[in-house]
Amino acid sequence: MLAAALMAAFCCASLQAHAALFGDDEARKAILDLRTKVDALQQSKAESSAVLDLSNQNEQLRQEIARLNGQIEMLTNELANAQQRQKDFYVDLDNRLRKLEPQTVSVDGKDATVQVSEQHNYDNALALFKSGDYKKSGAAFADFIQQYPQSAYVPSAQYWIGNALYAQGDYRGAIVAQQTMLKKYPDNPKTADAMLNIASSYTELKNRKAAKKSLESLVAQYPNTAAAQTAKERLANFK
Repeated sequence: MLAAALMAAFCCASLQAHAALFGDDEARKAILDLRTKVDALQQSKAESSAVLDLSNQNEQLRQEIARLNGQIEMLTNELANAQQRQKDFYVDLDNRLRKLEPQTVSVDGKDATVQVSEQHNYDNALALFKSGDYKKSGAAFADFIQQYPQSAYVPSAQYWIGNALYAQGDYRGAIVAQQTMLKKYPDNPKTADAMLNIASSYTELKNRKAAKKSLESLVAQYPNTAAAQTAKERLANFK
């Protein structure tokens, strides 16, 4: 475009220098034609500049849109992550609350509702017994009965107190503990085992008569239990 404009200007100068060679009308016409061409070139240049500016603007807009799309994608990901964290938080909170709520468990073949602390204390006392710490276990079961007198675990706790006393050699104490269980909870599944423990305690005390009577009562009252089978085997040894 620039070259065309210079050529037009050069031609215009040449025409002015030789204007005398043409008539006034021809010279005027030639000048008008050249000016028209120059104006057209300038207009074309202006339009080209406008198009170039518009192209630059479009490129800037494209870059801005790309940047905004990137931010939108980033914010979308952050929102999704925040929602997932919130969901995980509520799931964890719900699980924690559920652990603090009373639980339904099977105790001696029956469903029972127990508190979390209740279950923990009973399990802890039983763990002490299994570890061989009979003294602490007996004390823990006694505390359990005092703290949770209505618990479904109370009959079992009373039974384990008798076993803990027997394991420590306190046979008279074991008899008293197991007799308490027989009196209060005659229908408990551990009753037959409690009677067998009583018979064992009498045997240790050299009271064969009382031991035999306990074994016979066990066979008569709970004939279909494993404890009754053991009692029959022991009775066979009595003469």
